[in-house]
Amino acid sequence: MNLTLGVDVGTFETKGVLVDEEGRIIAQAARPHTMLVPQPGWAEHRPDEDWWGDFVFVTRKLLAESKVDPKSIRAVAVSAIGPCMLPVDADGNALMNGVLYGVDTRAAAEIDSLNAMIGKDVILARCGNALTSQSVGPKILWVKNNRPEVFARTATFLTSTSFLVMKLTGRRVIDHYTAANSTPFYDAAAQDWCFDLAPGIVRRDQLPALMWSTEIAGGIITAAAAETGLAEGTPVTCGTIDAAAEAVSVGVLDPGDMMMMYGSTIFIIMPTARRVNDARLWTAPWLFPGSHAAMAGLATSGTLTHWFRTHFARDLPAETAFATLADEAAASPPGAKGLLMLPYFSGERTPIHDVNAKGMLFGLDLTHTRGDIYRALLEGIAHATAHVTDTCREAGATPRRIMAVGGGTKNAIWLQATSDITGHPQNVCRTTVGASYGNAFLAALAIGAVQRDTIHTWNPVEQEVTPDPALASLYARRHTVFRALYAQTKALMAET
Repeated sequence: MNLTLGVDVGTFETKGVLVDEEGRIIAQAARPHTMLVPQPGWAEHRPDEDWWGDFVFVTRKLLAESKVDPKSIRAVAVSAIGPCMLPVDADGNALMNGVLYGVDTRAAAEIDSLNAMIGKDVILARCGNALTSQSVGPKILWVKNNRPEVFARTATFLTSTSFLVMKLTGRRVIDHYTAANSTPFYDAAAQDWCFDLAPGIVRRDQLPALMWSTEIAGGIITAAAAETGLAEGTPVTCGTIDAAAEAVSVGVLDPGDMMMMYGSTIFIIMPTARRVNDARLWTAPWLFPGSHAAMAGLATSGTLTHWFRTHFARDLPAETAFATLADEAAASPPGAKGLLMLPYFSGERTPIHDVNAKGMLFGLDLTHTRGDIYRALLEGIAHATAHVTDTCREAGATPRRIMAVGGGTKNAIWLQATSDITGHPQNVCRTTVGASYGNAFLAALAIGAVQRDTIHTWNPVEQEVTPDPALASLYARRHTVFRALYAQTKALMAET
């Protein structure tokens, strides 16, 4: 049997799958972990426990339950949340917790100082991305400014994915798609590291070697084989960020395709024929040479549903709480009886890029129930998503089809509200396992076992969610109010 292994480390859970050459899932395993929030605006993972520890656990569970010969696994691909920032020493030891993606807003002062030193227009022109909480560069500068003892010991600044690949192969590499988030240290046109924009902060030897996602980084080393149970020498790809692997899992490969990932955050990826330079969005080389992608992401999405369940559904059994809340939301009419929620509970990423943005529940009266509030929460995320799709259209990147993926696709109210409010149909594929499945495909692609369009055979479309035209005018009015709520309270949010 010829198998590939795909593992993905998400914000709250690590998943792994073994997949055969026809795309059938032979085994799957998962392990939960938590996101650490040591103080407001910070978000961290423990690299040895939450990244590598989870990888080892999931892989060993897959091998034990499937009883497959590790030598039948022809290649391995990994992805993880990102872009993250992790300093490691010369021996590859983590020097602090991993600093997560845009939900971690600790480097606001560094963003301001870099913008002032370089100039926003210069940064956008050279790097293709504005400096935001998603950018790795300011977080590296934060380490230099706030943890000088860590900075002095740092041999390499890694991401979550590159840390895993290093543990597996001994090599310190990063894919171009992930590296493009390292503003101001990545030149979008040259597709190479650059140091002239912000000299004296980081050296070339402190950044991983650049590769493409389907290039082989190396084979599994002896120590990793002993820990994971995988066969020594098994090829491991360079890897990528979780959202990119998730996009691949549902066939988002070509210009005009858009992946909408319903996870701890909403994350959107759209391959484009040309590089989209718009400060409201992110841009990067896509996973393959000669291709581009525009991206967007909310700061909190699925995270909000967990927050709501934890604090406002304590009376419900944990195993059925989400199902009960979904039923209560379904009993609330579209528009949630006039309630609107701004889902900016950790600031907001695209398109407003405002670390000071705050969550808000607007329009409460004594008739509202928990179901109304939960529906307003789901619709608030959908309104924020519509703000992104509106921005994509304005930037000349209107999607021709949207592929929905992730755990949130099981929430019918959330999925339908997103189509109703954005005005876009969404397709849901047969397999919604997500990034781990996309990794298994990328591993197969890297060794030549499949072609790019094979993914459509592996994972065909099974459901289409279409906008309800009867709700178009209602949601258009609500969306106008949603946008106005932020615009009119932005200054107040910055003061609190």
